[in-house]
Amino acid sequence: MKKLMMALAVSALVFGAVMTATPAYAQDAGATGELVTADGQKAEAAAPQGTSFIDVVLGGGIVGLILWLALFASGGFAIYFIVDGYILVRPAKIMPQALIDEVKEAMDQGDVMKAIEICDNDPSSMAKILKAGFSHVEEGFDVIDEAISAAGDLEIEYMMQRLNWIQICSSLAPMLGLLGTVQGMILTFASIALTGVEISSLSLTISQALYTTAGGLCTAIPAIMFFCILRNSANRLVLRMTVVTGDIIKNLRNVEVVEG
Repeated sequence: MKKLMMALAVSALVFGAVMTATPAYAQDAGATGELVTADGQKAEAAAPQGTSFIDVVLGGGIVGLILWLALFASGGFAIYFIVDGYILVRPAKIMPQALIDEVKEAMDQGDVMKAIEICDNDPSSMAKILKAGFSHVEEGFDVIDEAISAAGDLEIEYMMQRLNWIQICSSLAPMLGLLGTVQGMILTFASIALTGVEISSLSLTISQALYTTAGGLCTAIPAIMFFCILRNSANRLVLRMTVVTGDIIKNLRNVEVVEG
């Protein structure tokens, strides 16, 4: 929970810093100088145009709007898969203690059929792995060990495939942002070719183009952090599951199947 709160705080700081950069710059620029007319009278400064976030989103035309929608979708999917990852990578879901206790009790009694029945009634990954081993109890310990290893690899791969969607979102967002920046620069240079160089307009369009890169980074940085946290948690769970599974199946070396 502490890691989750820390990652959320960093994400909020990054997003807030980027989203407030342009308005703060405009305010500072207006406070450091005054406009005067030809006769030396003080002129009213024109209000900055196109500096709001809505103006930035709409300033890139149809293509820019599509890219922003793709960025928002990437961020939304990243949040969804992060929440899904936290639901998935939990000891209570992967290897519930109640299942471990019941299976150990059944194995202490030498009742493999009861252990299989317990695993049938539990949807966790560890139950599937143990059931794969118990299903080959008559074929020897080596076959049991191989079956458990194969089932474990499948469950780990399934877990990592779901977590990898976070990494995909974190990789896709900066690329979308860079594409938006390139598209904005193309529009900027096309405008220069048609109307000539106007510093204020040129600076505004360039800043609008760079906003997409900033938006992509604001999505990618938290997503990478959460992916690393969830991946490390998954690896720790896998190591624990390996140790517990080995402790349970060691009793299968000399056990006999009892059919009621």
